[in-house]
Amino acid sequence: MTSKIVLLALNAKFFHTSLAIRYLREACKRAECGTTELLELTINNFIPEILGAVYDSQPKVLAVACYIWNIELVKQLLPLVRKVLPETVIICGGHEVSYESREFLLANPAADYVVRGEVEEVFPELLQHVLAGKNMDYIAGICYRDNNGNIIDGGAVVVENMAQLPFAYQQEEMADIKERILYYETSRGCPFACAYCLSCATKGVRYRPMDMVLQELQFFVDNDVRQVKFVDRTFNAKKSHYMPILEFIKNLPENCRTNFHFEMAIDYLDSETIGLLQSLPQGRVQLEIGIQSTNPEVLKHIQRVNHWEKIAGNIKALLAKKNMHIHTDLIIGLPGEDMESFAQSFNDVYSLDTNMLQLGFLKFLKGAAMMKLVQEYKYQYMDIGPYEVLSNNLLNYGDIRYLHIFEEVFELYHNAGRCRNICNYLIKTQEKGNAFNFYKAFTNYWQAQGYQSMAHSPRNLYDIFRSFVKDQYQMDIPEENVLDNLLRYDCLLADKGRIRPEWLNWNLEKYQTVTAQFWRERSKVNAGNVLENYEFTTWRDLRKKYQIERFNYNIGQMKMSPAPAGCWILFEFAEHGTNTYVLEDFGN
Repeated sequence: MTSKIVLLALNAKFFHTSLAIRYLREACKRAECGTTELLELTINNFIPEILGAVYDSQPKVLAVACYIWNIELVKQLLPLVRKVLPETVIICGGHEVSYESREFLLANPAADYVVRGEVEEVFPELLQHVLAGKNMDYIAGICYRDNNGNIIDGGAVVVENMAQLPFAYQQEEMADIKERILYYETSRGCPFACAYCLSCATKGVRYRPMDMVLQELQFFVDNDVRQVKFVDRTFNAKKSHYMPILEFIKNLPENCRTNFHFEMAIDYLDSETIGLLQSLPQGRVQLEIGIQSTNPEVLKHIQRVNHWEKIAGNIKALLAKKNMHIHTDLIIGLPGEDMESFAQSFNDVYSLDTNMLQLGFLKFLKGAAMMKLVQEYKYQYMDIGPYEVLSNNLLNYGDIRYLHIFEEVFELYHNAGRCRNICNYLIKTQEKGNAFNFYKAFTNYWQAQGYQSMAHSPRNLYDIFRSFVKDQYQMDIPEENVLDNLLRYDCLLADKGRIRPEWLNWNLEKYQTVTAQFWRERSKVNAGNVLENYEFTTWRDLRKKYQIERFNYNIGQMKMSPAPAGCWILFEFAEHGTNTYVLEDFGN
């Protein structure tokens, strides 16, 4: 067997990449401790496929990145690797084994070593011992069995100096991964102490030097990377650190397509930062904002403080410019939050009308302070990953199960961008503004039909929505002019306009002569007044990129006032979403 070191990542999805194994690859290269090979698969691969890929690589050392989304798969994989590659040394690392490492080794005898914490500096040291066949001594960050079967635990380690970290990416791999999400960090640690999170488990926040950060960001831009997702837990923890990064992003060339994703505590942004974010080009940045709950008492239980008025004001200010995607988060199952409190949190955050509102379920992570609240709040949770809440003193399992179905419905419609305007209209007119009640009614209908046990195509989702509206509100969409207009508008905003239910009153054929005349007569310069990058190629290509639709209401401005002459809207199906343009005096 060779001295090859295989670094294995089982990612949640294909378009993800593993930052951890790339750090280790570069650390090994720097320490000159063997030939490394990355093996990136997903949790959707069958175990025989994964085992076969590991076997084909014939590693002397197999290092496995263990996280909440893959830990159960890893536990099943390791004994199989031991059977087919009995001489291979197996090392596990990552959040899922950095805590309770001794217990992990006892329960998983196929694993030889656990590296604990931020191990970029200690991993090469371990490899040098393993490859040289030396007996192990105590090494900080390493947990292992000695020759007598006793477990020696060196504790978890951190990288004190972020300048010592290697840059994780190589030029040679960029062509293969530039269309995927590339993870990057400029800091480790978090200034907050939320009970459900591990980011505050290490003291303080450590920052990478700015000259290194800007050079590495330029590397991503030069390689035309689709998205760089910062894993800094609170990107805006230190203004002198994050402002130069935002200025750099602002000053990138207009044709830069790289999108930068940040997690921010948005209530801590000042007016200068808000102004800078508002000035960024469209699609250059997207923000993720963890609100978790709007109930102050619930937030106290998890050692968190939200400044709600500041959160709401800053989000509205950023949304007004329509230049970035904003993603907000709520957590279901927090201590002290019953169904009524969650409904209020949901309505509060929904009212902000962000691009996405993600509903997550409380997880009980090894090493997190939440573990100390289990008894007090009578928590039951999954003993296997992802360790999600099952019940507590205020929500029984039936409630949690119901909210899983609620989340599924909300994800398929609202977060997927389907039916958002028609839903908001029904929430306003039928539910007196209560969004939770609307999605609760939809969930009840979904559950009654057994849809939670079925797979659904995007086209089928529109048929289900129509049936729900008819059942709940006694309104049939094709017969209701306002609803027909709204849903046609929504269909063209979602799924790049590809799904067009035949029961809606589409104008494509009815006004084909008018729209064709528009495209024929407009020169590139004139069309450029509406479309920056318009250039006629073929009619087929044009229909894939654009659609002109006539509405009976001034729906583009969402005033819903009647438009006797018709409201004509041009839809442009772009990379970062659908753009809309109201065509004045169209057809005259």
